[in-house]
Amino acid sequence: MKDSDTLRGDRIPKRVITVLASTGMAIMLFILYFLLREGLPVLRHASLGELLLGSYWYPTYDPPEFGMFPLVVGSLAVTALASLLAVPVSLGLAAFISEVCPRSLREIFKPILEVLGFFPSVVLGFIGMVVIAPWLQERFSILTGLNLMNASILMGIMIVPVVASLAEDAMAAVPKDLRDAAYALGSTRWETISRVVIPAALPGILQACLLGVMRAVGETMVVLMASGGAALVPRSVLDPVRPLTSTIAAEMGETPVGSDHYFALFFAGILLLVITLGINVAAMWVERRGLRWRG
Repeated sequence: MKDSDTLRGDRIPKRVITVLASTGMAIMLFILYFLLREGLPVLRHASLGELLLGSYWYPTYDPPEFGMFPLVVGSLAVTALASLLAVPVSLGLAAFISEVCPRSLREIFKPILEVLGFFPSVVLGFIGMVVIAPWLQERFSILTGLNLMNASILMGIMIVPVVASLAEDAMAAVPKDLRDAAYALGSTRWETISRVVIPAALPGILQACLLGVMRAVGETMVVLMASGGAALVPRSVLDPVRPLTSTIAAEMGETPVGSDHYFALFFAGILLLVITLGINVAAMWVERRGLRWRG
């Protein structure tokens, strides 16, 4: 009787989890279907080459132009510069909290770092508009401080807590025996961190960086408020840009449903999906290589 009751008790959670997982998969498939249904019709009026390589985004002109190359470049430029600014700071924070910081302070810094990961992006965007933009405008004598640099600084601030927290977890998971062995061989703390801990935690660190990049690619409010909103290919970090996310957020509310402009915005959503999917595949590849390396 006890064995049958145990089996019956195990079946209920299993069925609940199966139903919830199936529901989640069904919702995701429906979103994908809806995105493809609303985005692919733009190919009737513009070729794939015109969409991906076109240099002009004038969706309300007659005839309209749906060149998304400046939008894609804007998204990639903001993400790349934000990652360049944020990743070194994130790894430094992770190494400090994991290897240098006293345990009592670590119990304080770690929760604060995780809470900062949920900082409202609209607040950061407001700071970029009223603080960073005037400073950039005065410092570099430019027409507007709402540009690629402004958006990248704010985006870097957003992804630092994410990357630092996950990278710290990866470093903390490195066995203590490796550190003890390095110290026993006469290694300094810096040598132990740089030559033992970081190489051992490298798969987790790379995965954290990729997740931070994915967060930057999908961010909307910061780039909408701080990037400048110009659909141009930037030639310097002080030029305004218009990423895909801010384009969708700014234009979707005023676009007639069923118009070519409407379909083009959904196609921009498909491009974002492809980019984030590529980052996810890269993160999974890094995780598998890490498991194989550890094995």
